[in-house]
Amino acid sequence: MGLLSLAIWTPIAFGVLLLALGRDEHARAVRWLALVGALVGLAVTLPLYQGFDNGTAAAQFVEKALWIERFNVNYHLGLDGLSFWFVPLTAFITVIVVIASWESITERVNQYMAAFLILSGLMIGVFSALDGMLFYVFFEATLIPMYLIIGIWGGPNKIYAAFKFFLYTLLGSLLMLIALIYLYVQSGGSFDLQTWYAMPLSGSAQTLLFFAFFAAFAVKVPMWPVHTWLPDVHVEAPTGGSAVLAAIMLKLGAYGFLRFSMPIAPDAAREWAWLMIALSLIAVIYVAMVALVQKDMKKLVAYSSVAHMGFVTLGFFLFNDLGVAGGLVQMIAHGFVSGAMFLSIGVLYDRVHSREIAAYGGVVNTMPKFAAFALFFAMANCGLPATAGFVGEWMVILGAVKFNFWIGLGAATALIFGASYTLWMYKRVYLGPIANDNVRGLSDINAREFLVLAVLAVAVLYMGVYPKPFTDVMDVSVAQLLQQVALSKLP
Repeated sequence: MGLLSLAIWTPIAFGVLLLALGRDEHARAVRWLALVGALVGLAVTLPLYQGFDNGTAAAQFVEKALWIERFNVNYHLGLDGLSFWFVPLTAFITVIVVIASWESITERVNQYMAAFLILSGLMIGVFSALDGMLFYVFFEATLIPMYLIIGIWGGPNKIYAAFKFFLYTLLGSLLMLIALIYLYVQSGGSFDLQTWYAMPLSGSAQTLLFFAFFAAFAVKVPMWPVHTWLPDVHVEAPTGGSAVLAAIMLKLGAYGFLRFSMPIAPDAAREWAWLMIALSLIAVIYVAMVALVQKDMKKLVAYSSVAHMGFVTLGFFLFNDLGVAGGLVQMIAHGFVSGAMFLSIGVLYDRVHSREIAAYGGVVNTMPKFAAFALFFAMANCGLPATAGFVGEWMVILGAVKFNFWIGLGAATALIFGASYTLWMYKRVYLGPIANDNVRGLSDINAREFLVLAVLAVAVLYMGVYPKPFTDVMDVSVAQLLQQVALSKLP
């Protein structure tokens, strides 16, 4: 087993172990075993950074073995600059979520923790797969643990939200499966991505493939107008589920555009770029306005996620280095910031059992330490310079201005809207006099909650002040992707 196989199967093995051993009467031991599993899962991803060569766009840490001989499906793994950072990010967020869920989950603890560990391994599998069918298997398998997390530990409408999540994402993925089978037949029986990248395709075939992939990936991002499942799911999901969904799962769709849509159908990608840019700008501007009128904190941050992911898809389809690299940086930054925002809401929900903004007011008076963290994450969500939230958005805006001034201007309005809805929420929840007895009875964060928020704050600040390690890894791969998209594949 290579490093990537270890990164994928270590958390899955711990998850299966938890399912086999855990019972609620041993909840304490279960939590510690889950934490050990998450930490070991993170530890095995760290040597990847040491061994990664920034100077090449070729896949690294490659593992290849025949899996399904009859259909020539390979267990083929590898990382390049486009996928590298999402492996340690997934493992890191899993550790954070296990610690954050320490006290809030009291029933079926082993199943809850196991679901997150298994989900972590499957998502790393999506980012590592270099075989089309292996990618599809990992991509679809991630639905199962997340469906269970929402459906078992969610809120009052959890069954409705879980079904909506499953049906939306499964429907889009079926079209992707048809596209993968078509490419398999056209390539003479290969699921290898590099073979597909080199294969000439007619204009109509590229267009159909592009929209088949669009159906799967746009729902997952989610892009406007197929974003309606996300607010419902976030409101019903437990805090850990919301954090992983926003921090990692939404990135699977955006990553799919880079790995499949753009290099396999480059002519169609260029032809339909105007549509992608238009939908992204609607997400950035219109959905940000929708966030302004939300009364539920989770719904507000969910709409904020749609707006921020609009920046990602906008950056990708500008077809310049600043835009694509900016979109990738925004994906990583959004992983830290949105995860922190949802965990902060979870801290309040655990105490008051309400997500309504009106149920709070003056929290800073009773929880000053927590209010300081919440303000920092709110500022990062607005895109304040020197926080992770600023770097990617700034790069995408620069790339957009380079592409077309008016598109750049439209994208830049997001910084104003982002500040509006985030600070408006912060003002009503945290500032002013104590609004009610619920707030008066609040106690400040304990050492465990402080640790979770402090680690995330360090990550957000580090990435905002010194983004070079993140951008250095992706530069060569971004340049190669743009070169691929610039070449016509028409026969």
